[in-house]
Amino acid sequence: MKRRTSKVAVIGTTSWGTTLAVILVRKGLAVSLWARTEEEAEKLNREKINTIRLPGFPFPEGLRATASLDEALDKAGLVIFAVPSQDMRHNVRLAKQHLDSSMLILSVAKGLEVESVKRMSEVIAEELAPSFHHNICVLSGPNLSGEIARGLPAVTVVAACDAAVAAKVQKITATPLFRVYTNTDVVGVELGGALKNIIALAAGMVDGLEYGDNTKAGLITRGLAEITRLGVAAGANPLTFAGLAGLGDLVATCSSPLSRNRFVGQELAKGRPLKDILSSMMGIAEGVITTIAALKLAEELDVEMPIAEQVFRVLFKGLDVRQAVSELMVRELKHELAGIEDKS
Repeated sequence: MKRRTSKVAVIGTTSWGTTLAVILVRKGLAVSLWARTEEEAEKLNREKINTIRLPGFPFPEGLRATASLDEALDKAGLVIFAVPSQDMRHNVRLAKQHLDSSMLILSVAKGLEVESVKRMSEVIAEELAPSFHHNICVLSGPNLSGEIARGLPAVTVVAACDAAVAAKVQKITATPLFRVYTNTDVVGVELGGALKNIIALAAGMVDGLEYGDNTKAGLITRGLAEITRLGVAAGANPLTFAGLAGLGDLVATCSSPLSRNRFVGQELAKGRPLKDILSSMMGIAEGVITTIAALKLAEELDVEMPIAEQVFRVLFKGLDVRQAVSELMVRELKHELAGIEDKS
């Protein structure tokens, strides 16, 4: 069957899903945005803006939402799953009967499934027949949706096991203001995107405590080492973590006031209960649940993740934020590259 690329279907009206729909319609592509309910779709089409997830950015002419998966996926060449990581499996199950193996499948979620500790491409592959697996791709990078929706220049990376498949998605999704690179390290790109949210929670705590730029820079750097250790143990290329899905996404998420995960950490440092913080937010801070999954994966792979461990204790065990930082500072002194140095 000839592959179709004339239409893009975005599954999920998240801020990132809506942003991608907006910029691809601006590019001139036909895009369908799938909403969970008829009421949500009707509201989006009536108001021509996603006031909850992406306020301030009216839909361009031609962008419509639909609650019908049959309508959204009809004649689609690229299907983008832009849903929270813990909802990915459910959404793939809903959509699978409307998919065919000629479609390119792109996950833009940044998290790990907490029960299975699987990456999103693995979750998708488990739910779809083997004939689909070759076309599964992932996208990650320093991609704060509010900035991209404003039309500010940004870069990202698409990864697929087959470089030619990644290049096809690159061609579809790239715009003059959204530069897309390719990679074949799916494991590294996904883990970089998921794990940086944990470090962003810690960075927010540092900001909330007003510990300054030296502390923040040290945390980001050691956080990158921690992400890289786990990634390499999982089979990723260490160089990926020096790229857009690693260092690039980490710096943006740890530094920007637009970062939900940084916000959560900052509010925790101010003494707000986690439940109250999360209930006040419009979007999901993926790092909260990903912290649980990441530590489960680290245990399986025998990888040390001290920052993630302290973040977990703050989130779920009532550890005081100042005490968490203090305990990190008095850990056993080690070589900077311990766990990730080249042993060849």
